[in-house]
Amino acid sequence: MTNYLEFEKPLAEIEGKAEELRALARANEEMDVEAEASALDKKAEALLSELYTDMTAWRKCQVARHPDRPHCRDYIEALFDEYTPLAGDRNFADDHAVMGGLARIGDVPVVVMGQEKGHDTKSRIERNFGMARPEGYRKAIRLMDLADRFGLPIVALVDTPGAYPGKGAEERGQSEAIARATERSLNVKSPVISVIIGEGGSGGAVALATANTVMMLEHSIYSVISPEGCASILWKDAEKMREAAEALRLTAQDLKELGVIDRIIAEPVGGAQRGRNETIAAVGRALEVELKALMKKADGDALLKARREKFLKMGSKGLAA
Repeated sequence: MTNYLEFEKPLAEIEGKAEELRALARANEEMDVEAEASALDKKAEALLSELYTDMTAWRKCQVARHPDRPHCRDYIEALFDEYTPLAGDRNFADDHAVMGGLARIGDVPVVVMGQEKGHDTKSRIERNFGMARPEGYRKAIRLMDLADRFGLPIVALVDTPGAYPGKGAEERGQSEAIARATERSLNVKSPVISVIIGEGGSGGAVALATANTVMMLEHSIYSVISPEGCASILWKDAEKMREAAEALRLTAQDLKELGVIDRIIAEPVGGAQRGRNETIAAVGRALEVELKALMKKADGDALLKARREKFLKMGSKGLAA
């Protein structure tokens, strides 16, 4: 069953009518409705292309949050071989919002990690909707330490509305854990690649996105705060989220122009949710290209220096646009 977004309602009507015709034909074999259904299919295809051309920032937010987009677990299962999960922060608990471990991509051994939102009600609750607690970021630090010790490249898949803001998380040092994860990512001598596959929310995303190469899927978002949160603070009205989304410049296209990210990975027409396999394959190809390029720079000190300089320069490009 297709989950339609708010702006896709006209598309839902057309595709629904085509399916109704085909259902009638299945119930009555004497009916021939294929010509009409095919015409509706073509109309739907044209409308889909129109809807996903020159999208507003708020529409991109909706697409980035679509429940049917492939999540971290889907990418790991499809792209990485010999995945061996590692659990726990060796301090408090295992945070299921962050998953990671040892794996191979092609012939290259790597450490892979990322935020996992879950795919149904049970798994979303278990994964806390991708909102990590301090132990999740301390798990990420542990994985980065492992990668640094053995000289393994790090691949981080970012998809979170933000770090969990609950009382327990704050008591256990949420902000300190995020800062430590960001610091550790800046100091590892291994190549680090981050891919924002859905939402890149606030410091909860930065903790896994302080990388040599930061890539974003075409309809993903990356921002210091959610549009709703921004609107609540600036205008005391969460309903102004559309204006906030535009002002935040949180789209992949804006962030590439500003020099915050390095590469945009194209999605199929209709977004990753309508072409899961094609999207995962595109991410896999981009990872292989970027890994190969970074691994040619075998000097860990050079990688570390380049990463630090990249983030120190951030904010100096595109601000006049």
